[in-house]
Amino acid sequence: MLQITVVVVVVVVVVVVVVVVVVTVVVVVIVIVVVVIVLVVVAVEPVVVVAVVIIGVVVVVVVVVVVVVNVL
Repeated sequence: MLQITVVVVVVVVVVVVVVVVVVTVVVVVIVIVVVVIVLVVVAVEPVVVVAVVIIGVVVVVVVVVVVVVNVL
């Protein structure tokens, strides 16, 4: 019984750590994308800004989908 309990605890801890790391990475990526978009908005023309925003949104959506699929 003790061995089973230990295994369950270890698995739960690993899952929690992985989820926390993944969420942190996603947040960092989103922040980086937002910062890049803001810098581009300040620096460049509207057409480029729109393109970067679209690319940024696509990247964030893809990352979130991949993370959700992996967690499930």
